[in-house]
Amino acid sequence: MNQPPAKRRFRTEPDRPLAMLRLCPAYQPTPLRAMPGLAADLGIGALRVKDETRRMRLGSFKALGGVYAIAQMIEDTSGTSDLDCAQARNLAAGMTFITASAGNHGLSVAAGARIFGARGVIVLSSSVPEGFAERIRSTGAQVVRVNGSYEDSVQHAIEAAEQNGWQLLADGSWDGFTAPPALIMEGYSVLAAECRDAIAKSGDWPTHVLVQAGVGGLAAAMAAHIREHWAAQPHIIIVEPEAAPCLLKSVEAGEMVRAEGPESNMGRLDCKDASLIAFEALRHDADLFVTVSDEDAQAAASIYESHGIQTTPSGAAPLAALRELNLDPEARCLLIATEGPEMA
Repeated sequence: MNQPPAKRRFRTEPDRPLAMLRLCPAYQPTPLRAMPGLAADLGIGALRVKDETRRMRLGSFKALGGVYAIAQMIEDTSGTSDLDCAQARNLAAGMTFITASAGNHGLSVAAGARIFGARGVIVLSSSVPEGFAERIRSTGAQVVRVNGSYEDSVQHAIEAAEQNGWQLLADGSWDGFTAPPALIMEGYSVLAAECRDAIAKSGDWPTHVLVQAGVGGLAAAMAAHIREHWAAQPHIIIVEPEAAPCLLKSVEAGEMVRAEGPESNMGRLDCKDASLIAFEALRHDADLFVTVSDEDAQAAASIYESHGIQTTPSGAAPLAALRELNLDPEARCLLIATEGPEMA
């Protein structure tokens, strides 16, 4: 691990998102599952999996990000923390939140817009399954389809926000656009804190934490929270698809670079451009960046299913990486199954 950044551009403690979530009947910490059988198969000492497959009825950790970011943006604009009051509701009714998504983030933004009385517009590329689009439409949000890649959908959302005066709520960040994605990452810190609190009860801290990355928001939020707030420091390993190693390539180059490659079956990780504020933090907070193939990720999803966790290749990517690392038999590992099977 390198020296930590002088100042991260996102909050690492979940105090503010937890204050909102405690008012939400759908919120409860997701399970941290001990997997001794799978650990034995892998030849390691212990394995725990943070199971996000049923998070807040949306079926993904992304539920923690977009909903909170919308709530905080409405609060900041209205000047009141009572988002049910007439002042906040009237303001929200005139706001439109737009984002590009590979699916899960769009569901979270759409749900947040519905909850707080705003309008949601979700831009999906042609590669996103129609099942996602239907789930998003069921929240009342508008779905816009664009031909091309995820990056093309991001550009469409940026242009539509500028042309219409809408609120852009991308989970990626770049020069001049960092505040909304920082809120999303602050929401993800809830997941890291839930892990910390559960592990602290036993004191059996992991030696290795493996986290998958698309643009890097979850990975950076998780890594930064660990570095600042955990009692024991593990090796942090970031896992990306072979087709989209945007963080790995950026760290190797020492600057943000695009990762060109074919489409991956790890749809929510298939991002060719990293988030700026995630890259800035992970280049210091992470110990190792690795890639996995589509075939290995699919196989890992099948292995999870045989052990009682149903997820996608995106959700199983860290398990695919762990199978290739040949860690010490005493290693104690923590993985995140980030989404349920309906996300495919």
